[in-house]
Amino acid sequence: MTLDRRNFIKLLGGASSLALAACAGTGGLSGPTGGRRVVVVGGGYGGTIAAKYIRMMDSSIEVVLIERNDHFVSCPFSNLYIGGLMKDLTPLTIKYDKLAANHGVKVLQAEVTGVDAATKVVKTSTGDVTYDRLVLSPGIEFRTEEIKGYDLAATPEIMPHAWKAGPQTILLRKQLEAMKAGGNVVISIPLAPFRCPPGPYERASMIAMYLKQHKPGSKVIILDANPDIVSKKGLFLKGWKKHYDGLIDYRAAKKVTEIDTRGMAVLIEGIEEVKGAVINVIPPQKAGHIAHVAGVVGTDKKWCPVNPMTFESTLHKNIHVVGDSCVAGAMPKSGYSANSEAKACATNIVNAMNGKELIDFSGINTCYSFLSAKEAVEVTGVYKVDKGAIIAVPGSVGVSPDLSETEAIYAESWLKNILTEMST
Repeated sequence: MTLDRRNFIKLLGGASSLALAACAGTGGLSGPTGGRRVVVVGGGYGGTIAAKYIRMMDSSIEVVLIERNDHFVSCPFSNLYIGGLMKDLTPLTIKYDKLAANHGVKVLQAEVTGVDAATKVVKTSTGDVTYDRLVLSPGIEFRTEEIKGYDLAATPEIMPHAWKAGPQTILLRKQLEAMKAGGNVVISIPLAPFRCPPGPYERASMIAMYLKQHKPGSKVIILDANPDIVSKKGLFLKGWKKHYDGLIDYRAAKKVTEIDTRGMAVLIEGIEEVKGAVINVIPPQKAGHIAHVAGVVGTDKKWCPVNPMTFESTLHKNIHVVGDSCVAGAMPKSGYSANSEAKACATNIVNAMNGKELIDFSGINTCYSFLSAKEAVEVTGVYKVDKGAIIAVPGSVGVSPDLSETEAIYAESWLKNILTEMST
């Protein structure tokens, strides 16, 4: 059962210019705030929810959502497009017009170039925006300096990462379609933590499915820098045995440290060479660029330490970080985690701005992974703060008992519901 057959695109709405009309320039956004303005940077799983829920809980608070693109494409489920189960990325794409129309969020399409925490100013390509509270949800960037020969501008056009959905996703699918039968597809997985722990293994499944149908004699080689499969190990191994026996060559503790784009090869620890007709290099990751500019990245130079109740930065007051960029303890870096974190962050921002008591954090995560066109599996967990850190509630984390067509139906519903919540 695929998303095309579900045909829920109409629920997401068509392209619209209303989002940009809501806030065409910085104009009055550079002056006094009246003490009631929250600026949100990033229009993905975390940022849209933070902006929407602040307005829903207190419409007297002005909310400005700054996003450089006029739309968002979901990374969750983009592996299904790569595997050929979607004809395009439309089911994964949302616009921001209804956030403006339905909730009064001021949407500014601009590039954020800096943050001055002392004066509470966000600098953008269209001018300055002042804030009382700032929420950053900038996603991820790549630590490409750890891979010898990797050129951030050129390499992804030859060895796509496709870890930010959009043009890279389309490129990887086109490379698979153009590949000759009998060729190998190489997927390199970085050391955890990274965005979407089960994502690379789902991608291997979807690519193996495509190769089985269209490229006889081909196989997928997984080079995993981790000592073992990071998430849902038993279910992935069972699915691979059932559907792709002999098509997936999984190799643990194989860290890619160098690439050769001319020779279409990667090197493991600079010694062992692996060639591929298509090579999907997923680099190690860190907090999004603006988090580094804002000075909220920790001493590890990777992720942003936050207060686990409010998601306020421990390095700068009045700046909050949600989603993949933050350190959220036991919670994985996933779309649903970002959704939970944003709701908790929004609630406590509203409470703080109104002099009310802060609430304890309670979060949930669910991640679905497709193993075939009709079967998926799930991992879920509930999270709380204990002794100053986010932990999994004992006994709350679990996975599907088996591969399931029902889980695939649930997965499609999950995507429809969460994207609708983000965009309406």
